[in-house]
Amino acid sequence: MAHTDTGTDTGGSGRDHGRDCGKPTAIRALRREVPSVVALLAVEEDFTAMRRYASFGFDDHARYLRRMEGLLRALSSQGVHTTVALFDPIAYQEYCAHTRLDPDTPVSRSRYTAEVASTGATVVYEGQPIDQLLPRLITVAEERATWEYASAVLARAGGCGGLDDCGDGTGRAAFDRATAALHAVLDAAGPGLHHLVCSVPVDDTPLAAVVHATAREGRPPRLAEPGALVFRTVLACGIATGSPGGIVLRTSLPGAPDTVRGWALRDGWPRPLSEAEVFTAYCTDARTGEPIPPEHGVEYRAGLPLPRPEEG
Repeated sequence: MAHTDTGTDTGGSGRDHGRDCGKPTAIRALRREVPSVVALLAVEEDFTAMRRYASFGFDDHARYLRRMEGLLRALSSQGVHTTVALFDPIAYQEYCAHTRLDPDTPVSRSRYTAEVASTGATVVYEGQPIDQLLPRLITVAEERATWEYASAVLARAGGCGGLDDCGDGTGRAAFDRATAALHAVLDAAGPGLHHLVCSVPVDDTPLAAVVHATAREGRPPRLAEPGALVFRTVLACGIATGSPGGIVLRTSLPGAPDTVRGWALRDGWPRPLSEAEVFTAYCTDARTGEPIPPEHGVEYRAGLPLPRPEEG
């Protein structure tokens, strides 16, 4: 939606570049040294909200996305490092009210974009089509929002979701226990490509986190960040608050059907579900409670026992 440069002066080498900087080639070279940020209105509803501003010069969301994709490609072709953020009209309005900026100006939108880039969730543009970029951007933003909410819950419990300055307390202990639980699940699962989902209701707010891991024989599992941090923080919320929660693990191995296992959070530790419980949990719509047909070629198995840290 808005575009801003967030670089610094790169001409401080001590040499006199006065003559060269006026040349188009020198300007293009300097342009590649200045990173850019583009904020996108990803959904139609947000796009419609921005049309209230006379300075916003678009009236069709699909055409707007094509133009923004063209901008991203142009920046990429110039060798400019570009990150992409979500433009939130509500947060933008609050930002303008707080900073006393006129929201109906390109300058205000540009300043908001720079603020979002420094504090919010962003994705590096690497030439991916817009229809691939937007879902990834939305996922990253949702992960960030989940982590922030879950961290606030842990802070109230006496810690803060794995940050270095948390100190000791219930939240810190819960986060450490969640970390141990995640490693216990992966150790029990063994080699394979693992897709884990943790769901915990906290204060009537459903929290969910996803993490992918790759485990090879004789090597420690490789966890994808920041998903692993969000996963541990959400699980820690369930441990710290005593809320019911669960973990579902789907494992893929070459030449074998995918397997699904599950655990329920009980007394601060994942308890393995039976095969029937795993089937029921995986084949039920979480929102409606209606049954979902089982996937073809997927085996539903009981969760594996996980040794508690105090038993080690």
